[in-house]
Amino acid sequence: MPLPKPVTALAPPMPAPLIERFAAIVGPRYAITDPGDQAPYLRDDRSLYHGRTSLVVRPGSTEEVAAVMALAHETGTPVVPQGGATGLVGGHVPHETGAEIVLSLNRMTAVRAVDPAGNTMTVDAGVTLQQAQDAAGEVGRLFPLNIGSKGSCTIGGNLSTNAGGTQAVAYGMARDLVLGLEVVLADGRIWHGLRTLKKDNTGYDLKHLFMGAEGTLGIITAAVLKLYPAPRAIEAAWVAVPSPEAGLALLNAAQERAGPSVTGFELMPRNLFDFVLRHLSGARDPLAEPSPWYCLMELSTASAAGLRETLEEILAAGYEEGIVTDAALADTIDQRNAFWRLREGMSEVQKMEGGSIKHDVSVPVAAVPDFIAAAVAACLAYMPDCRPVPFGHLGDGNIHFNISQPVGMDKAAFLEHWDAVQTIVHDIVGTFGGSISAEHGIGRMKRDLLPAVKDPVAMDIMRQMKAVLDPRGILNPGKVL
Repeated sequence: MPLPKPVTALAPPMPAPLIERFAAIVGPRYAITDPGDQAPYLRDDRSLYHGRTSLVVRPGSTEEVAAVMALAHETGTPVVPQGGATGLVGGHVPHETGAEIVLSLNRMTAVRAVDPAGNTMTVDAGVTLQQAQDAAGEVGRLFPLNIGSKGSCTIGGNLSTNAGGTQAVAYGMARDLVLGLEVVLADGRIWHGLRTLKKDNTGYDLKHLFMGAEGTLGIITAAVLKLYPAPRAIEAAWVAVPSPEAGLALLNAAQERAGPSVTGFELMPRNLFDFVLRHLSGARDPLAEPSPWYCLMELSTASAAGLRETLEEILAAGYEEGIVTDAALADTIDQRNAFWRLREGMSEVQKMEGGSIKHDVSVPVAAVPDFIAAAVAACLAYMPDCRPVPFGHLGDGNIHFNISQPVGMDKAAFLEHWDAVQTIVHDIVGTFGGSISAEHGIGRMKRDLLPAVKDPVAMDIMRQMKAVLDPRGILNPGKVL
C-alpha cells in the first residue's frame, strides 16, 4: 500500500525569527503554530498521509500570497499550497519531516464578479465549488463542474488537480471550464492572467501550465470560470443493463439521439449497489428486480420542451434492443437527487466493507467493457475471493476500479497486496492505452509510478518547466515529480 515510509530524520524547527517574518505578512491570528490547531491541515481524508509543519499561514489576499512566496524564495523555505484538503493522492499534505510550511487559501473566498451576459465568473481560489455553483445559479447560469466533495473542495484545488466529476461527459474537465487565471509564482511574482476573452491567440496559453500541476509550478489565487445557461429541464433515469457492453451501447444511443443533452452517464455493478443498500441510510432499490449492472443517465437542456419524451424514446429503443432490462425515471427533483445519492454514496460505503484497494484510471470509452472484463479476471485470478467493484464515469472512460477485501479476511493482510494488485490493474490499463490517473492527480501516491507510464520526452519537458518556474524547488516539493 502506498503509505509514506517512516521518517527518522526530522527537520529542525523553523527559527522563531523566520516564523515571525511570515506571521507579519498574514497577521499573527492567521499564522498557526499550535499542533492541535494545525491538525486539519496535516492529513488527507483517507488518513493515508500525516505530515508535520512548523507553520500554517492563511493569507487573505493575492498580495499576501505573493509576499509569503517572496520570503519563501529568499529563505529557501518549501511551501505546500492547500485548498479544501479533499485530495486523494496526498498532494496537499506536507511531508513527515516538518521542513515545509503550509499555505492555505481558505480565507480567499471572494466572488469577484459574475457576468451573465458574458457567461463568466471571477472567483478567488478559496471559494468552494458549491459556492461557485450557487453564485452562478443566482443569475440563471450553470457552472457545470460537479464532484461529491463540492461543499468543501475549492476552486483553486479543483483547477490545480484538474478535477473531473460527473458532468465531464458534456462539459469536460476543470481545465476546459477556465478562461483566465491569476497565479503567484515561486519567487512571489504575480501573473495577472484574469482574461475573460474566449479568443486570445497571442502566444502560449500559460493557464494550462498551472492547471493539473498540483501546486508545483505556481499557486492559483483566482480564476475566470466559464458559465452556461442554467438548464430549464433535467431528466434522470436509473437503468438496469445486463453488462458494461450494454451500458456502452446505451450511452452511444443516448448521445446519437440527445447529443450534448447527455450531461451524466454513470456505470455501477450490482455488488457495489448491494454495499449501498446495506450501509447508506435510507437507500432503497429504485427497481423491483436486481440487475448485474446499472447506469444512471441524466439529460439536461436549456429548452424545457420534449426532454422527457427523448429520454423515454432512448429507453424504449434500448429495451427493444435488449440493452435495457428495466428503468425508473425520476418524476421529481427529490427522486433525481435520490438517484444521485445512491451513486455518490458508493465511495463512502466501501469503508464499511473493510479494506479497499482503489484505482482512478481511464481508458478510451469504447474500451471500457473490455478493460473491466480483463481487470476483473486478472484480480480474481490473483485473489479468488476478492470483490472487484468497478464503477464511475462511463461517459468519459473514467472508471474507479476498486477491489474490496474478501469477506472475513483481515484488513491489514489484504492491504499488503496493494502494490501487487495495483501493478495488475495498471498493466492492463496500459494495454488499452489508458491513464493511471484520470481525475485525482499524481500527488505523492503515484509520483514514483509516473516515469514508467509517461513518455520520456514528456517527463523531461515537465522537469525543465519545473526548473524554470521553481528553480529553488520550494513549491510543493516531492509531488508529481
